[in-house]
Amino acid sequence: MDSELDQILCECLSEDVPIKCINYKGLFVPDTYPVIADSVENFEVRDDDIWVCSFPKTGTTWAQEMVWNIANDLNFEQAAREPLPERFPFLEFTGTTTTGWVSIRNPMGRQFPNIFAKSVENAARLPSPRFLKTHMPYHLLPRQLRTRDKKCKIIYITRNPKDTCVSYYHHYKMLEAYCSTFENFCKLFLGDKVYYAPFWDHVIGFWSRKEDKNILLLKYEDMKADLPSVIRKTANFLGKNLSDEKVKTLEEHLSFRKMKDNPSVNLGLAVHTINTKKIFGQNFTAEGEFIRKGESGQWKTSMSQDTIKQFDDWTARNLKDLPSK
Repeated sequence: MDSELDQILCECLSEDVPIKCINYKGLFVPDTYPVIADSVENFEVRDDDIWVCSFPKTGTTWAQEMVWNIANDLNFEQAAREPLPERFPFLEFTGTTTTGWVSIRNPMGRQFPNIFAKSVENAARLPSPRFLKTHMPYHLLPRQLRTRDKKCKIIYITRNPKDTCVSYYHHYKMLEAYCSTFENFCKLFLGDKVYYAPFWDHVIGFWSRKEDKNILLLKYEDMKADLPSVIRKTANFLGKNLSDEKVKTLEEHLSFRKMKDNPSVNLGLAVHTINTKKIFGQNFTAEGEFIRKGESGQWKTSMSQDTIKQFDDWTARNLKDLPSK
């Protein structure tokens, strides 16, 4: 199986982006991650930091925009003026993404702003209170987060893994120079050969700490089903009291239509930059939209019955030893 996955990996990326990936302490990442690993481990955490943590494509951007606006008293003007990657930066971006790999390995990377090319240093320099995003699993978070030396808040969001896989496939095609099929991507996802895998280790690492008072656990499906309740729950966790009117206003701001049309969060500029500057090579064109459909259950029309069974069996294996509640 590993040889098949390795063959897919060799063939699935743009030929101009010859990324090698490694297993770093149980995490699947580009071989550039060790360049920033120590700076992530020793990142200086502050008591008033607010962190959104997740496996990729589980509702991270949605959660970030919700959290930032709750904490900043629904300051939509500032939210529109400052792109989300600037006001809520991605800590380890430089070492764990294809664009980050280019910023280290390719002279083209010198053109990137510091939020991409020097993501850890950029986050360290931000004034308080900081809003920080990470996809790192719990055991590889900055040490001061794991040891709870600081009183900062952590919000973790997760999602049905089949929907996560569908969304991650489209993300890979757009922003990670992926050039192969959805079927092959499912094989990579199930085989822990996509960035930040394994999925279930990631989720369990945070959910096993659900009793920690500084961690709030959210589900994408709950946000879809009853966003006002999740807004209130998050506001309470952050020590904010929102009136019913403000909850309704924020719910509208976070609607799929508004998020999709919001240039501050939809990363249209990133796609444009990849294509116009040919960051992933002359023959690669980023396709799609960062905020695509915003639906639950997309896997039902995307996956074959055989793939669905593989996902269900894989989930059962990974959760069999966990308590039912």
